Amino acid sequence: MKLIYDPAYADYAFGGEHPFSPTRVEMVIDFLSEAGLPFDPISPPGPAGDEELLKVHTREYIDAVAAACAGNPAPSFGLDTPDNPILPKLDYGARYLVSGALYGARLIASGEAGRVLQLGGGLHHAQSALASGFCIYNDLAIAIRELVDRGLNVVYLDIDVHHGDGVQSLFYDEEKVLCISLHESGEYLFPGTGWTHELGRSMGRGFKLNIPLEPFTEDDSYLEVLRRLLPQALGYFRPDVMVFQAGADAHFADPLADLNLTSRGFEEIYRYVLEMSDRYCSGRILTTLGGGYSLCSTPRMWTLLYLVMMDLPILEKLPEAWRSRWKDVLQPGDPETLHDRPAPYDPIPRKPEIDRHNRLMVERLEDAVSMIWL
Repeated sequence: MKLIYDPAYADYAFGGEHPFSPTRVEMVIDFLSEAGLPFDPISPPGPAGDEELLKVHTREYIDAVAAACAGNPAPSFGLDTPDNPILPKLDYGARYLVSGALYGARLIASGEAGRVLQLGGGLHHAQSALASGFCIYNDLAIAIRELVDRGLNVVYLDIDVHHGDGVQSLFYDEEKVLCISLHESGEYLFPGTGWTHELGRSMGRGFKLNIPLEPFTEDDSYLEVLRRLLPQALGYFRPDVMVFQAGADAHFADPLADLNLTSRGFEEIYRYVLEMSDRYCSGRILTTLGGGYSLCSTPRMWTLLYLVMMDLPILEKLPEAWRSRWKDVLQPGDPETLHDRPAPYDPIPRKPEIDRHNRLMVERLEDAVSMIWL
């Protein structure tokens, strides 16, 4: 497996108490160091240039981002808002994240790598000319465009708790990109999209698949949906490569959403996704990070992701030096192990109703695409 990371990723930061913080990845890297785990990443070859950003973004938008970071904020484009405040280094950091995802895509396309983990990015909300939901440039869409331009069919799988609306919209008309997003229902959560009827348009119809999950969905229901949908979709589409957005904000401890996944659920998801990429994509998978806003849970989920992708044993005990160093951001009572404690929350009284709803969403989606896939 190839690991991609550069310290310049930390320049993609919104400052203050903004939840999208480079601290999350810093904690992962520090954990790997304290645990004595291998960490020998490749750096991307410098920040992405305009010609690479232009794969999905407009010239006017790219210029507006640069101007805003230089102290001349644009009047629109979703910049300089509470979600997307502007700091001087933000453009540079965003370009580096794009470069990392692109580098990973090129390694896979050239046959130099099968599995690639990009320790950053996953900025799935950014549109062609709009910053949205903590996302300035859409690194995922730019990497996908690179793979498609090289003649590859790409399946994009998004497990972030928020719908991957930016990636979906940028490929809504295209049959070479299958977008699959499992997320908390837009009835309750930003960005308010990701319904089962959003199937794509024109040649892309039937290649955009969404499962809006009920709040408080637990591991078993989530995995049931994933296992029912993924083999059908991949068997029909026959992808060459998978791009996997591994946001960790579906964890029960995340402060910005209401799904109830546990660390063991995430580990099982990671293992199943890799199994599917091995079976349907010859092991070719580009994985990025994404959302995840609990400094207790998110670094642990991404450490699990690293261990699973590296085929390493799961280390349970958190290093004492690591816990001591991060005591100011960890909370009293946080687990001392990589996995959550058993029974981290009370049973959900509505569980049967939630499970039924999620099955109904899959059935509704299957019905919608059945005629298209014939």
